[in-house]
Amino acid sequence: MNTKPKFVYRTLIATTPEKLWAALTDPKFTVQYWGGTSVESDWQVGSRVVFRWQGKIVHDDTVLKSEPPRLLSYTFKPLHMEELRAEPASRVTFEIEEFTGRAAERGPVVRLTVTHEEFPADSRIFPMISSGWPDILSSLKSLLETGRAIEFKW
Repeated sequence: MNTKPKFVYRTLIATTPEKLWAALTDPKFTVQYWGGTSVESDWQVGSRVVFRWQGKIVHDDTVLKSEPPRLLSYTFKPLHMEELRAEPASRVTFEIEEFTGRAAERGPVVRLTVTHEEFPADSRIFPMISSGWPDILSSLKSLLETGRAIEFKW
């Protein structure tokens, strides 16, 4: 029996795979929907992924997989909270696929699946991401569909 926690979130977004990829990988987009955080990388496997918030590096992660505009995966380790630094890095994966169901009759739609896993059984980060990802992804969806992100404060 696997006792490691795992978070999975799936949503449909009225956009193209290319626009969603840009929103996930371009800091000009991420800063708008990710609570002011810019996510920076060249998105090559093995490259750094740096999260900057209020001028500070709050994550220093590594690209694990990058297949534009379909698949992106990187390590995930918060640095900004002392009590979380001892926890090993987890892994977040974004899968993007064109949606061909009825919703797609009015324009392009993609299915985004976010899987965040590789947490220790007693993870302190898991409860935080379980409430954080839905906020971030709702804001991303709003930005892509309406041009306005949902503003929230950490």
